[in-house]
Amino acid sequence: MMREMQILRQNHIYLFCMVLFPILVIFFFTSIMGDGLPTDMPVGIVDLDNTTTSRALTRKLDAFQMSKVVARYPSVSDARRAVQRNEIYGFLYIPQGTTDKLLASRQPKISYYYSNTTLTAGSMLMKDMKTISTLGSAALGQSVMRAKGYTDRQIQTFMQPIKVDLHQIANPWTSYNVYLSTVLVPGLIMLFIFLISAYSLGTELKFSTGKEWMQLAHGNVVVAILGKYLPQTLVWLAIVFGYELYVFYHLQFPHLGSPWMLVLLGVMQVLASQGFGVFVFGLMPSLRMSMSICSLWAVLSISMAGSAFPVMGMDAPLQSLSWLFPLRHYYMVYQTTVFNGYPLIEAWFHFAALAAFTLLPWLVLKKIKNAMLTYVYIP
Repeated sequence: MMREMQILRQNHIYLFCMVLFPILVIFFFTSIMGDGLPTDMPVGIVDLDNTTTSRALTRKLDAFQMSKVVARYPSVSDARRAVQRNEIYGFLYIPQGTTDKLLASRQPKISYYYSNTTLTAGSMLMKDMKTISTLGSAALGQSVMRAKGYTDRQIQTFMQPIKVDLHQIANPWTSYNVYLSTVLVPGLIMLFIFLISAYSLGTELKFSTGKEWMQLAHGNVVVAILGKYLPQTLVWLAIVFGYELYVFYHLQFPHLGSPWMLVLLGVMQVLASQGFGVFVFGLMPSLRMSMSICSLWAVLSISMAGSAFPVMGMDAPLQSLSWLFPLRHYYMVYQTTVFNGYPLIEAWFHFAALAAFTLLPWLVLKKIKNAMLTYVYIP
């Protein structure tokens, strides 16, 4: 342990990858989505009707929190080119004669176009423009019915026969910060843990210090591994607990589970990640190859965790493959026990999977010892 602490102090890579970069990641992702939802995303208007009614629709769209009307275009072609130039994310098209057809009950058509190249912006603006289309037809229908002598109660019943009483669980603000930061930040921290775990063993080969390391442990590879990774574990636990304290108590992210569940989840996150990194190096005792596999696995983990796209909607082979990613099990335990507040027994299989990742190095201990004593580093 003393030897490893000296290495941590002398090699600045550990300082950057274990302290500075994880802290930067924490503050970057939680601040970039600090408002919860993106706001004032640029949209355009093609208003060929140019009536009081069409201008009212434009003002209503501009009043939405997520939409901001930044330009008006004379034709659909001009608006389409603006979307292609990435000046706007979408536009609302109101053809000529819309108001006249509405008043004559001839069902005019208005169109909205949006780009899903930027998935979040496109889907949110689609929601706003669809709402505006519905509200516009309802407002004009209300005016026509009032002119025919219907009461407000009759109009309301006709316009909205079923009223939805919506109560969102755990995240009533629909904050993307709560949804995304709680999987992106742990995923990137696990990336650093993967890399540093493999790097620590790879540098023993690179600098030909593996035999010295084994001698200090009297040839006991278990003692050697525990002595090397215990100081790193303490540093990683400090980073993870600091992240949890920051997001769940300072930023007030919703957490219905026990604080002790957060502690347990943080410990399993660190141990499972270290176990995976050591295991990968044991399979391929090469600094370059082990770090490449760890980085690839960590990047794929973010897609396979199931936060952006549900695993149950993936193809069967991908659903099976998702079990091989520690972040997937971390995310399932988090959303079950912390986000929704269910007991750990509801996610026991995923917790057991994290424990299995922690124990993976036992399968390659002999190979690691053999690599340290006999392998020659090849750049």
